[in-house]
Amino acid sequence: MRHASRRFAETDIGLTTLAGSPRDQAHGLRRMFAASRQRLVPLVHNPFATFGGIGMERLCAAFAERGLHTLVVDAADTASTPQELAGIDLAACVQPLSRSVSFLAARGLPMRWLDSRGLTTGFLQALSEAAPRADVIVVHAGASALARMFAGRAPRPLLLAADSADSLTSAYASMKVLAQRLGVLAFDLLLAASGDDARLRSFADRLSDCADRFLGAALGEWAAVDPAEDAADTLAPSLRLLAAATLAGSDNGIELGRPMGWSAGAAALPSHAN
Repeated sequence: MRHASRRFAETDIGLTTLAGSPRDQAHGLRRMFAASRQRLVPLVHNPFATFGGIGMERLCAAFAERGLHTLVVDAADTASTPQELAGIDLAACVQPLSRSVSFLAARGLPMRWLDSRGLTTGFLQALSEAAPRADVIVVHAGASALARMFAGRAPRPLLLAADSADSLTSAYASMKVLAQRLGVLAFDLLLAASGDDARLRSFADRLSDCADRFLGAALGEWAAVDPAEDAADTLAPSLRLLAAATLAGSDNGIELGRPMGWSAGAAALPSHAN
């Protein structure tokens, strides 16, 4: 995208300058703005995934490798309480953590957008407006809360889990809720667990088998993140593949008007933080 922007600057803008007419200049400026789509990723909370936060960090790192800025919205029951200002100025509550990641504490916050249908879909639009520079918005919440937020969309939820029986049961229960309330039948899985590949694959296979047999649902990509690994270590190919699948499955995003060639690396922080 950055190279495309440079080529655009060398052609259209250059020609506009040479032409020198207001009409040509306006035409060049209009072409600088193209519709861009923020990806919305529902990340399903699992109370038994102890190291789920580490999994989220690694997922954000995989998005950052693609030059994408991620806003992580933690609306799970275990999340921090949002700032009092959040109900008035949501953008002011977005915290920049790095050039590629921002964070919003949002426990209970979506319910402030509850409508007469019992849905909180307006919260997603509010997030988009609060962080227009985010390429990806990861919403971490329980299955029921996500069902209220993503009603009318066709998301591909990303399940969080650990390698325990309780975690497997919780992940399956979330799949059931989302299948019933959103009609979602395709999921991906992020395991935050240590262990050999065969053992972790067995866990993923068990979840996949249950989903297929009892829900008619399918588990697509999955990856495991070892909490003991150094965050600076090279990302596993399976995590990169999971990130790509997550982005491809998040076709339920929100359209934005952004400058063509806008770079998260060049301007990653929310507008209020610049």
